[in-house]
Amino acid sequence: MKRNRRSRIVATVLAFGVIAAACGDDDDDATDTTEAETTDADDGADGDTTDGTDADADADAGDGGGESAVGVDLSGVCPSPLVVQTDWFPEAEHGMLYELIGDDYTVDTDNKIVSGSMVLGGQDLGIDFEVRTGGPAIGFAPVASYMATDDSIHLGYATTDGQILRFEETPLLSVLAPLEQNPQIIMWDPETYPDVETIADLGEAGVTINLFAGGTFADVFVAQGIWSEDQIDPSYDGSPARFISEGGAIAQQGFASAEVYTYEFEFEEWGKPVAFQTLHDAGFQVYSQTIGVRPADLETLRPCLEQVVPIMQQAVVDYSASPDRANAIIVDAVEQYADFWVYSPELADFSIAKQTELGLVGNGPDSTVGNMEEARVQTVIDQVRDAGLDIPDDLGVDDLITNEFIDDSIGF
Repeated sequence: MKRNRRSRIVATVLAFGVIAAACGDDDDDATDTTEAETTDADDGADGDTTDGTDADADADAGDGGGESAVGVDLSGVCPSPLVVQTDWFPEAEHGMLYELIGDDYTVDTDNKIVSGSMVLGGQDLGIDFEVRTGGPAIGFAPVASYMATDDSIHLGYATTDGQILRFEETPLLSVLAPLEQNPQIIMWDPETYPDVETIADLGEAGVTINLFAGGTFADVFVAQGIWSEDQIDPSYDGSPARFISEGGAIAQQGFASAEVYTYEFEFEEWGKPVAFQTLHDAGFQVYSQTIGVRPADLETLRPCLEQVVPIMQQAVVDYSASPDRANAIIVDAVEQYADFWVYSPELADFSIAKQTELGLVGNGPDSTVGNMEEARVQTVIDQVRDAGLDIPDDLGVDDLITNEFIDDSIGF
């Protein structure tokens, strides 16, 4: 397998974790546990990495990956804390971020921030890491717009269509796509609409589709003739009340990795399966919840990105293989926030399983996790332009994404 300098960064961190465990190191950073830890987090003690391979063999296979028994130190390379702004409350779709937070984490309930030491494979990386909640915590502002008002944020969540529409005012450049496919869906009641199998079928049946206002995909589907404009009701507020009160007479947006579970198992007034199709499978293939940087900050953050992006790629793989510790942090944070958003351990477990089952997380068409396809992004640009939305004539793929920091040897 091809390795380069950035892959050695990841291999060195993991190899150091194996050495420390094998030697029975009593250092507090290596051995302390909290209630968020599970037995899954201790898999490395027998010399195995989270993907079940022998860590020593993996290090030997790399180009010098096992030559040093010291951990990577990001201090002096990255800001501390390194701050990431998300688009919503903590959830399993954000699992990669919480995988990188150490067991010394704290929860700021006033500002809705989870922060702690930045770690990979349990090994301290020398800086602090801060994950900030989006959505109502930032007044439902788009992440890019909010980042324009707060220079303390270094990285933020971006979605391809949002990047396109906000490019002129608040541009973000995506450097990593932790999710291979957008989890967003349109869902409906299969008992009410037994003949509906796809999003296009909803259009043919004339079903009302309840959405958050401003969804670009609705404009695209109308322009493509899949939906009619009078079907779209942009009054959705995230509550299940209307879908349930109308007995499934309407269709509604949601997440394949969330609402599919909550409607069947948590909303007792409904308590049965929903049918759905992802926007991705319907042909609107944006990259969702990518890690973006302000273009003006790219050169300043370049040394940090060269090391952090591969670390984040590895965290995607590690979280998928052993999600319990990070999920416990997610659930704990939501409980401490005590807001309208609730998140159960069962939903977290369902979410990561569904992400894997549906290919929401995974490699692209190659063997690499986190990279982005130029042709796919260009298609979205074309779809948004064809929908009549106002975007720059000269907007190109390179304005929206870069794979320059991706380590192509890291994948599932």
